[in-house]
Amino acid sequence: MLTNRHNTVLYIGVTNNIVRRMHEHRNHTADGFTARYNVSKLVYMETTPDPIAAIAREKQLKGWTRAKKNALIEAANPEWRDLWPDLAGELSDFSS
Repeated sequence: MLTNRHNTVLYIGVTNNIVRRMHEHRNHTADGFTARYNVSKLVYMETTPDPIAAIAREKQLKGWTRAKKNALIEAANPEWRDLWPDLAGELSDFSS
C-alpha cells in the first residue's frame, strides 16, 4: 500500500518487480492515480510467491473500508513511515 505525504489517499497494487514499480511511482513515469495524487510512500506490503493469491489479496484489500486499511497499516507501521528506503537497502544487499 502506498500513500502520499499527508497519508490522505491509499493505493493498493500488485507487482512482480517492486524495484521497478517503486521507481515508476517515485518518478511519476506512469500517468494516472498515483501521479495525480503524488502517491509514492510505501507504508505496507505483503509478499507471496503465488501471483493468483496476490491478485486475490489485492481485490480483498481494495474492498475494505478505509478504517480497516488504516488498522492494517498501523498494526505493522504505527508511524506510517516510508518503508521503501529500508527495503531498497535490504534489496541492494542481495545484489552485492
